[in-house]
Amino acid sequence: MYRLENLRKVFDGHLVAVDDVSMKIDPGEQVAVIGPSGAGKTTLFRLLNLTLYPDGGRLWLGDLDVSQLHGRGLRAARRRIGTIYQQHNLVPRLPVVHNVLAGRLGAWSAWQAVWSLFRPQELVAAHAALTQVGIPEKLYARTDELSGGQQQRVAIARVLVQEPEIILADEPVASVDPNLAHAIVKLLVEISRTSGKTLVMSLHSVELALAYFPRVIGFRSGKVEFDRPPVDVNEEMLGRLYAGISRSEAHPQRGHRQQE
Repeated sequence: MYRLENLRKVFDGHLVAVDDVSMKIDPGEQVAVIGPSGAGKTTLFRLLNLTLYPDGGRLWLGDLDVSQLHGRGLRAARRRIGTIYQQHNLVPRLPVVHNVLAGRLGAWSAWQAVWSLFRPQELVAAHAALTQVGIPEKLYARTDELSGGQQQRVAIARVLVQEPEIILADEPVASVDPNLAHAIVKLLVEISRTSGKTLVMSLHSVELALAYFPRVIGFRSGKVEFDRPPVDVNEEMLGRLYAGISRSEAHPQRGHRQQE
């Protein structure tokens, strides 16, 4: 699904955010990316969702060389990717149905988008997505009346109606309590497994990465420090990854593995 060869991104001519990164991510994989704040994870995700162009190296989306994509081709490629952010990026005063259906804007004409504000289109798809994330009864609720966890589920439903091949989740549970974080991560992994969608998630919590993902990538200073299955990730690796950062900030406790 993705192939990165010596990928590099530099800001202001000298700040190296992604430095000589090479990896492959296969269709349907579930991959967690962990590492300290400022490691370059968000920049990596912005490269993967095609909102940034690399300054060096090559990035392929399937058989498409991203450096060759422009205009309509770039827009079509971006529609294959759904992104979930730490900040939900919802319109608070709108009903949930409109925020969910925002995931269809890339496929709709301007006329359809405007008309949907008055008479929501594709209600069946919106209801199905909310059912999948466990809150179908909130279809017509005002978004700002939902809890933070429910709003994150609305953001996930918005991605589901987009029908992407890839889901990128950039710190999607950083602002929710631990129990809800487990529920949301488990939900996204199950969606990936049942639908065949590729899932790449950056996480502040090492425990969540080790508990739910078959592949864990450690990222520090713009580089891949390790790329292993969770059973092979040890305390020495985590110590190097989070060197100079308190354990309470890094959350590298292995904890117990959750039952599938």
